[in-house]
Parts: sequence; C-alpha cells; structure tokens
Amino acid sequence: MTPVSSSSEPVIDANLAVALDALLAEQSVTRAAARLRTSPAAMSRTLARLRRVLQDPLLVRAGQAMVPTPRAQSLREEAAAVVRSLGTLLSPGTGVDPATLRATFALQAADLVGAALAPGLLELARREAPGVSLRFRAEELEAGPALRDGRVDLEVGSIDHVDPETRVEELLTLRMAAAVRSGHPLAEGTLTPGRLAAAEHVVVSRRGRFTGPLDTALAEHGLVRRVAVVLPGYLAALALAARSDAVCLIPTGPGAGGPSPLTEVATQLGLRLLDIPLPLPPLTIGMAWHPRHAADAGHHWLRDAVRRTLRTPGAPAV
Repeated sequence: MTPVSSSSEPVIDANLAVALDALLAEQSVTRAAARLRTSPAAMSRTLARLRRVLQDPLLVRAGQAMVPTPRAQSLREEAAAVVRSLGTLLSPGTGVDPATLRATFALQAADLVGAALAPGLLELARREAPGVSLRFRAEELEAGPALRDGRVDLEVGSIDHVDPETRVEELLTLRMAAAVRSGHPLAEGTLTPGRLAAAEHVVVSRRGRFTGPLDTALAEHGLVRRVAVVLPGYLAALALAARSDAVCLIPTGPGAGGPSPLTEVATQLGLRLLDIPLPLPPLTIGMAWHPRHAADAGHHWLRDAVRRTLRTPGAPAV
C-alpha cells in the first residue's frame, strides 16, 4: 500500500535515510549499492530521489570520483546518527544490566506465598538490582484482567484461571501436611485418619468454604472432621494453630517438613509438620504473566528471581 500524505506533511521514508548515509559514507553509487546489497541502478534512482527531496545534488562528478557538496558534508554526521538510532529502535532487545534496572514490580500472591517469597526476592534485589522495588498485592483482584491491564505484573501461587493469552509456568509441586503446635497430642504416636478427623481444624479459604479435599478423603473412610473456624489467609490460620490445638493444613515439600520456602514460615512459628495418612491431590505453585512482558528484560529478571527463590535446591531452571 502506498503511504498517503498531505502536501504539508512529507512521507517519512527510513530507507532514504539509510541510503543517504551509505552514499555520503562511500561517496560512490557502486560502493553504496554493495553496502546495502542492492543494484547500482537502484541506488542511482535513490540518489536521484534524494536530490529531489533535498533540492541539492549531494554528490557531483570530479574526474573519476564523486565528491560531496557542502550540503552533503553538513548532513553526513546527522545521517549517520539517524541510522544508528533506527538500528537501536528496530533491533531486538539485548537485555538489561540488573544493576541499572529501575522499576517497581507488582506481584499478586496469597499471604503464605508472599511471606515465603518476599525475603528471598528482597535479598536478590539488594544484591543484583538495587533499583527494583516490589509491591505485593493480596488476591483481591481477578488475576486475568489485572495481568492484562497492568495492575499486576506477575501472579505467583496456585494458578486456577485459564486465559488464552496468559503465560503460565509451574514452579513447585507440593503436598499437604498437618501443622500443629509443639506438644500437640497428634504429634505423639501414629497419626491415623481417625485421630486426624477427631481433632479440631482451622480451614483456609478465601471464599469461606468449610470443606476441601481432606473431607473427601476422610469420607471414604466414613469419617467427618470438625472445622472450628475458616480464615481467609494462611498466616492467621498458622498463628491460631501455634496457640491452640487447632490443626491447619499447609502446602509443603515432597514429605512433611520437606524443603520448601513455605515450610520455613510454619517452622518459624514453632509448628510441627505431620504427614497426612491419606492420599490428597498435590498443589502446584506457578507464576503467570501477560505476554506483553515476555520479552521485557526487567520482567525476565523478575521471573528468574522468583524461580531461584521458590525452587528447592537442585531443581532445574526453565
């Protein structure tokens, strides 16, 4: 399609700037054509067009050579600078030095994931990217639209929404363990489904639900547990478990007390983690982002920092 312009707005043709730079640098139609991988005839036509646009001959014959006019000489550095700028503008991103990165990233995560993630991310930022600030947001936003409109740069946690454009990467596959206070009766002897069901439970649910996968597993043994309280976040539930006989289920590593940044939050509260004697579905922790950030160097550093913070030692990087 031919560009349309009014008489007062000339068409901007970047190819003319590139050709002008080559002609002024080489001072030869033949060498300029070779530099731009075109034919001498095509370069001659371009030179004629440049002469019409600039209303100056630019290059004139002087014996066997061509020499620039005063106008051409005055344009040489400017033309070269324009071409360098075009090259920078249109070249693929080459990355960014984290030490020079200046950005504020908004992350959305459940309170337990945020508590596990924030210290490690902050340490990496201090060491590698001191110009980076982090803003953690609770799960009050619908993640898909929030990622799409830029209110959230990265969602970390159990990714349960399916937007066609959202990029999702799995980070950890965890199992559930029972967190109890030190000296809790369940910590003595063998933990059976019956003993677990008979204990008082605190359930974590943003939607206020009293039941979950554990209730399904107990029902297969003809058992029903008593849920004393439902709380919207893990930190409050773990704090309650640390000061009472309530049992709180928490995602942890491959075995109870296994390596996981989420485990550290519970152990810091003095809680013990017990294997649950029932098959429960695993919990996958991942991160999600909008594809407009896929090639952004700063966002690439953020994603890599999250991987390094949450993955257990020896886990493969992606």
